[in-house]
Amino acid sequence: MKKKLMFYFDMMSPFSYLAHVKLPDMVKKYGYELQYHPMDIPRAKKAAGNYGPSNLEIPPKIKALKTDLMRWADRYAVPLNFPKNLKVQPWNVGALYAKKKGQLKEYVDEGYRRIWGEGCDPTEQSELEGLASTLGWNTDEFIQYINSPDAIKNFEQSCTEAENNGVFGAPIMMLDEQVWWGNDRLMFIEEYLQQKTT
Repeated sequence: MKKKLMFYFDMMSPFSYLAHVKLPDMVKKYGYELQYHPMDIPRAKKAAGNYGPSNLEIPPKIKALKTDLMRWADRYAVPLNFPKNLKVQPWNVGALYAKKKGQLKEYVDEGYRRIWGEGCDPTEQSELEGLASTLGWNTDEFIQYINSPDAIKNFEQSCTEAENNGVFGAPIMMLDEQVWWGNDRLMFIEEYLQQKTT
């Protein structure tokens, strides 16, 4: 059985989008695979005791973050466009449906492409329906699932699990006793994987 590197992500996170550009191939190179854990950043921050303002409420910080994001997107040669809003919980819940279908990587790829690659409005149901159609799913079944009490309950459990594991933001990657936070830590992850496999 392949060893897994845990990947805690939120579809509202552009840095998770960027990390996911590189992570799947990186871990595969060393005989690992990603174990996807959808979560909610604002909830995780509060659970960790971080009650400070959001990045959007700090103009100098958000200006620097946007510039940094564009630098990374240029380096990875991927598009990056800010979405109309960050109301993405149904997309995070949808990851649990994708897990049932065995298409989590494809779902995350397509979701991030739409939200952060194209800058779509994530509150538009047509975007979620388009994602489901692209993956070959029954769109009505998918939409019904993400709005169901059971799906929302399962997502809540996923968030609680993340918080219990010390997750306070995204992306966070974990393996053994090691924790890496952010797209800019990928080189350290690769160094660790190299050490584990030599």
